[in-house]
Amino acid sequence: MTTPDLTLLHAPSVYDFRRESILYGPVSDLVPSTPVFEMYPIGFTTMAEYLERHDMQTRIVNLAVRMLDDINFDVDDYLKKLDSLVYGIDLHWLPHAHGSIEIAKIVKKHHPKSPVLFGGFSSSYFYKELITYPSVDFIIRGDSTEYPLLLLMQYLRAGGETRPNPNSTAASLLEAIPNLVYKTSDGEMHANPISYSPETLDDLLIDYTHVLRSVVRYRDLASYKPFRNWMKYPITAALTVRGCRYNCTTCGGSACAFRSIHNRQRPAYRSPELLAQDIRTIGQYSKGPVFILGDIRQPGEEYTRRFLNAISGFNKPVFIELFDAAPKEFFQDVARAIPNFTLEISMESHDEPVRKAFGRPYTNAEIERTMDDALEAGCKRLDLFFMVGLKGQTYDSVMGTVDYSREMLRRYDRGGEHRVIPFISPLAPFVDPGSRAFEEPEKHGYRLFARTLEEHRQQLLAPSWKYVLNYETIWMNRDQIANATYEAGRRMNLMKGEFGVLDAAQVQATDQRIAQAVELMGEIDRIVQTVKNPAERQGHLNELKHNVDNANLSTVCDKRELEIPMRGPTINLFQAAASVLGSWWRDRSRTLRDN
Repeated sequence: MTTPDLTLLHAPSVYDFRRESILYGPVSDLVPSTPVFEMYPIGFTTMAEYLERHDMQTRIVNLAVRMLDDINFDVDDYLKKLDSLVYGIDLHWLPHAHGSIEIAKIVKKHHPKSPVLFGGFSSSYFYKELITYPSVDFIIRGDSTEYPLLLLMQYLRAGGETRPNPNSTAASLLEAIPNLVYKTSDGEMHANPISYSPETLDDLLIDYTHVLRSVVRYRDLASYKPFRNWMKYPITAALTVRGCRYNCTTCGGSACAFRSIHNRQRPAYRSPELLAQDIRTIGQYSKGPVFILGDIRQPGEEYTRRFLNAISGFNKPVFIELFDAAPKEFFQDVARAIPNFTLEISMESHDEPVRKAFGRPYTNAEIERTMDDALEAGCKRLDLFFMVGLKGQTYDSVMGTVDYSREMLRRYDRGGEHRVIPFISPLAPFVDPGSRAFEEPEKHGYRLFARTLEEHRQQLLAPSWKYVLNYETIWMNRDQIANATYEAGRRMNLMKGEFGVLDAAQVQATDQRIAQAVELMGEIDRIVQTVKNPAERQGHLNELKHNVDNANLSTVCDKRELEIPMRGPTINLFQAAASVLGSWWRDRSRTLRDN
């Protein structure tokens, strides 16, 4: 088996979640992954392909999925047996603050001479603190790390030192790599400027066939699954942009966050023709839906027109998202180009002042007109997403959102056909670092309970998601946020049953999970507040673990509600086999050449 130059490791949110008794709550109900956030970032795919294109061999190991799939999977033993020149770990979103550092410690224990590299949004934000951990050797900051990563890998493959002496030739070589954070032999941190921030994404390939080839190369399907249920529901993503034009209050991917964390002064887009090519390539081997990340109208009307012309005739399911109201003509153009499209709109709240304070500028009338036009054009389904924990939002406002959702179900009920589906979930577990609410919490009505990386790491070990929250607002404290979330979820679930969106059995199962979660949250509160001895308290919490684990998945809604129906095989086995044979031939040719 080929030894990779770089092995990319994706950790669970909490290590080891299999032993910890933590009521995660509904923090992941509206994403494909479970509460351990086992979905690795799309950057793993682009970095791996970019390095392979430049004769570097890479491997992806989704440790979180391996741990979910096998309760007896021995992470320590597995990492001990791995062999790689460099180990890369993502700390992209902050919920991985605990697991990523713990995995780094294990890697360094078994491979003390192998460099450990971090990257991702949270790595970039907390780089000064992160680099102080003994198990962390390098950090690459910024939203586009493919090229700096290649330079670092070339340096290390040539025998470059991990922690060189100050003022040495090796230190000078590291100093020339943009976006890099490293330590010299005296322990001093050096942070190179974020000078690499490409203006377009056209040098990247969103090539999932690379993943298929790597599965064969390393004979390891289990480690490459993007999330636990991917084989049954192989949703994939197409990347339109890095950066954003909007400044949503709590978002770590907002325009102000990109400027301050990644030195991204303006969004970088992938050309519309290449975006269409990415989607068509995915469609060659997957029958699952493709989610286009980012509003395709964000770069302007010319971009949208070129993309729809390039993708025209693609009949597989496609998810598109909107950040603002759209005109009728837009949906007519979309329907002609990609007739099997689903629309996703994050309204955040039905309450217009709350939505405006968050950063969504449109009115209810404008977005409802948008919905009418989308459905009239042939939109297969329209998902509406709402959030709990917003600036200016009260408990009563949250319940008002549920009432508004009832109006939408009634308005768009077409003889039992339901194409508009509302969802609600908490802003959890964290307000994103770099967002306006994180940087100026008092100005936006937030109170933060954690500011440093280590504080967030420790908070993730709290026994209930209510205590994991790194915030509360002047309108709702943590108790009220949790209570509003469960009550809104309960009402929304029962309402969907009333309108026939969900069958009775599904409604009953979700209602029972919500009731169990509320009861468990109360019992955890009682233990935390009354049992003062830490060991005794932990013992009582451990006794709840079985029930906690049962309540952790699909709490306020059944995760399957997010999925569109699929029939027959989800993967084109013939095309996958062709990709595999191509991989075998390329690896064989490389071996013969090198020998």
